[in-house]
Amino acid sequence: MQILESSQRLENVKPNIGVMLYDIANRFESRTGFQEKHDGKYEGLTWGELYVKVEKIAYNLTRFGFTRGDKIVIYSKNRLEMLLLELAVMASGGIAIPIFFNYNSETAELLIKHSDASYLAVGDEVQLLRLSPGLNLKRIFVFDRISNSNYNNLVQFSELLSEKVTNGFTLDLDASTDDICLKMYTSGTMGNQKCVQLTHGNILSQQAALKKLWNIDENDRFLSYLRWHHSFGGIFELFTALSNGALLSLESSNGLDPDVIFENWKIVQPTLFFSVPLIYQQLIDITMENKEAEELFFHSDLKFVFTAAAPLPKHISDEFEKRKINVVEGWGLTETSPCCTLTDPDLKRAPGVIGKPIAGVTIALAEEDNEILVKGPNVMKGYYKDDESNKTAFNEDGWFCTGDIGEFTETGLKLITRKDRIFKLLNAEKVIPTELEGLITGKCHFVSYALVEGSGKNYPVALIFPNKRLMNEMTESNGIKIDNCVCPEGTDKLAKCLKGCLTNVNDGLKQKFARIKSAVLIDEELSVENKTLTPSMKLAPNSVKSIYKTYIEDLYDAAEPRFENAYVIVIEE
Repeated sequence: MQILESSQRLENVKPNIGVMLYDIANRFESRTGFQEKHDGKYEGLTWGELYVKVEKIAYNLTRFGFTRGDKIVIYSKNRLEMLLLELAVMASGGIAIPIFFNYNSETAELLIKHSDASYLAVGDEVQLLRLSPGLNLKRIFVFDRISNSNYNNLVQFSELLSEKVTNGFTLDLDASTDDICLKMYTSGTMGNQKCVQLTHGNILSQQAALKKLWNIDENDRFLSYLRWHHSFGGIFELFTALSNGALLSLESSNGLDPDVIFENWKIVQPTLFFSVPLIYQQLIDITMENKEAEELFFHSDLKFVFTAAAPLPKHISDEFEKRKINVVEGWGLTETSPCCTLTDPDLKRAPGVIGKPIAGVTIALAEEDNEILVKGPNVMKGYYKDDESNKTAFNEDGWFCTGDIGEFTETGLKLITRKDRIFKLLNAEKVIPTELEGLITGKCHFVSYALVEGSGKNYPVALIFPNKRLMNEMTESNGIKIDNCVCPEGTDKLAKCLKGCLTNVNDGLKQKFARIKSAVLIDEELSVENKTLTPSMKLAPNSVKSIYKTYIEDLYDAAEPRFENAYVIVIEE
């Protein structure tokens, strides 16, 4: 079995979240640690003030019966109250369970019931009214002031900030590194969500490893939009900021409006930025509008940008590289807290390469199929109430089986695809759809997502979705082209343009059987609401294939598409 591990030793791991907070608050008591926008202006909180509030909340939770080992689901947008509550719960022996703020009633109630949580916190009335008053909960804490007679167990969050009556109360600074403090539901990219159980040691071992690789300190500035119910934002980015005493500024549009993100960028001037490729694409598009926007974005204090969740297209990476701003890429899963590997910023980025293991983490490739296996202090305790998944999550030697396929290169691990996405054509040849999807989206700025399918067929086909926001903006600003990509006047013109791009993709493929013979450009946008995207904005393949099943069938069976919003593209040999 091939094995790759870090040459660095894992050292100086904080024992628990309480100790981490205590140390940071003492070192940087008067420095601003967190800020968010109110009435258009950023308002901050010092580390000393933050610690006092966390301690008050932990104390007052006990007044409402919250004890060690109790669980609380937090159903809210990113905001100060969510941060304070989550830290208070984790640092006092409880277990925090954040869920996506925009889940519908069915999904939210399903997760709340599955978690067996006795307590719930909601951001505002939007979340509250999605939930049945009959849920078996001891208390529902509400961040915004709400009164609703249908819920007889509501508690205003302000009550958790009351002064402590017992002066000797402190956070749990003696919690075991092996205690579970956080449960996160996976994004469900390929199907059902699983509840991942994570410990203090899982989270903080990663921060100790990152300190060996990154020069981040109290002078750094984060502009954060990544959702805290997801491991990329809620563990990796959040605790990187917290554990280093850096300034964490919340992005006021929740990552939904690139123009607002850019306005906040001008104010905060982040020294590092954690994001997914879609947002980088939107921000780079804005910089191309004028020289001032370009200079504001690529400012002199920007150390590096970090990308994950999907490969960053080369043309975006090149924009940073030519300005000598490092692009760092990482890989991991919620089950690994999440980071396992990081790319070396001093090496030129290679497509698909996601770097080498961080300190304490060991990577192996399974002999039979090159599935990536992981061991380390970052690996979860297991899934909650899911014996079937736990049986297959670890192999007989104790390695966590990630479900990703990879290979080792000179510069580190190369990610190939998800194991369950590889399909066989009718002639038994294997196709890796993610490689083709990356080639398609990398060819054209005006494509947001692509999905390749062809299981049991003679050849692969593709569903392609346009970047309608960019097309509209370019049209309104009289933009002509980005790089060498000409802005089409409409979706029908984009379809004609894509024929050349897809032909170019095919020409570059060594394996003729993998060439796409037809595609359909669908004049719709994927979304979290219809479950075609995960909350972390990744494509949800099974949902897309289910919703657009007849479009795929048309590409194989119908002479003409049955849908007005579909533009079929036939690629000639």
